Amino acid sequence: MRAKYLYWGSTVLVAVFMAVSGTLYFVADGPAAAFERLGFPDYFRIELGIAKLAGAVVLVAPLPRALKEWAYAGFTISCVSAFIAHAVVGDPLTDLIPPVVAFALLMTSYVTYHRYYRPEQDAGRV
Repeated sequence: MRAKYLYWGSTVLVAVFMAVSGTLYFVADGPAAAFERLGFPDYFRIELGIAKLAGAVVLVAPLPRALKEWAYAGFTISCVSAFIAHAVVGDPLTDLIPPVVAFALLMTSYVTYHRYYRPEQDAGRV
């Protein structure tokens, strides 16, 4: 039962975090300036915003396991890449904390996803 609460709590937090950041890529000037400072083209901001919004939906919707695995992989790449990009350009520590927190929540969600759903799926295979 504890895995269920830990899974849903961390997953909802990851989904909200990604949905908010993905939305900000479209409506706020700060992320556009950050992408420019990091050396990324503007179209990448749009692509990443769409991917984050789609991934957030995939994590919380009752969709096939394969889609969820792809969302976890995409968010892992996004968090690691964000950390590296901010570190390489010499951004302050405060800019490195959000991707680390998002990654920690993501890993909590991923591990508890497998603990929460795997026993139910394996029980059907006898």
